[in-house]
Amino acid sequence: MPPQPLTDEEITRRLADLPGWQRRGDAIARTFAHTYHECLHLALYVGAKAREVGHHPDIDIRWQRITFSITTHDSGDQLTEKDFELAAHIDRIAQGHGAELV
Repeated sequence: MPPQPLTDEEITRRLADLPGWQRRGDAIARTFAHTYHECLHLALYVGAKAREVGHHPDIDIRWQRITFSITTHDSGDQLTEKDFELAAHIDRIAQGHGAELV
């Protein structure tokens, strides 16, 4: 059974616990800055964590920028608790790699 979508109030509350993440429709997103090659490494580490937890972000890599966008596809592209859990993992991984918030 897919996770239950969060209400707008729950989403607002959860975003307050994740500075730097922004709601973009039915997804949350955050952009980090680092060298191009470190952005590639960061994508690999986040990909490994995503595989481990069974929840995968969309990843967009540009020159010295990497953006992660998360929604729960199994729940009709709605935001669920799984999205915020993955966002917290991404924050810890990015911090460990020295990525900066844009």
